[in-house]
Amino acid sequence: MTDDAFVLGGKVFASRFILGSGKFSLPLIRAVAEHGGAEMITLALRRANAGGEENILDFIPPGLTLLPNTSGARNAEEAVRIARLARALGCGDYVKIEVIRDAKYLLPENAETVKATESLAAEGFHVLPYVYPDLATARALQAAGAAAVMPLGAPIGSNKGLLTRDFVRILVEEIDLPIIVDAGIGKPSQACEAMELGCAAVMANTAVATAGDAAQMAAAFRAAIKAGRLAYLACPGRVLEGAAEASSPLTGFLE
Repeated sequence: MTDDAFVLGGKVFASRFILGSGKFSLPLIRAVAEHGGAEMITLALRRANAGGEENILDFIPPGLTLLPNTSGARNAEEAVRIARLARALGCGDYVKIEVIRDAKYLLPENAETVKATESLAAEGFHVLPYVYPDLATARALQAAGAAAVMPLGAPIGSNKGLLTRDFVRILVEEIDLPIIVDAGIGKPSQACEAMELGCAAVMANTAVATAGDAAQMAAAFRAAIKAGRLAYLACPGRVLEGAAEASSPLTGFLE
């Protein structure tokens, strides 16, 4: 599938698995990233504090593209400030926008996310905004210059799977940007399901971090995401409702 390139911010990625690092102990990050074959990894700015005792940048394997997030931002202004600090710290031009005010459900503030995306895209950032899957918001993000749209599959950290499946499908069909499912994916089979819908990539964090063997789970996600992409490209067969059809033409001979 040499023509099936995953391009994000002008860069071609071989892997469609984006690894979230927020719940990993620092020594485990390298093993998980390597087993998962990830080429992009998120990081919170507070974990990349060069003045701290442990800097996450020292544990991320070389060659991975960094995707700093704006975790902790409650509005567009705070998100923009965090993104600029991450760039100044040497984390590059990719940024995942997270704007969350709600402390109970941790749902993203879509309107503020659009504002932050517009500001940062104008400054040359490759912006990956995390949003509740809403078509009007996704269209606004595309117009604002987003590099992709990252709809949640389920509430952050829930491991409940692709609860927003129908809405994610709408974005895949209507938005001319990579759709990357973020948050809520709890099993490799759910990541595979997202890829079968036509999503460009999947990001996982909690599902891997809370597994009994995190490295092995990362490898399972790697395989599932690849399988889902291959299935999508193969164009899955039709679904029959309320009837059955013989799988072999010889079946009718016995009647």
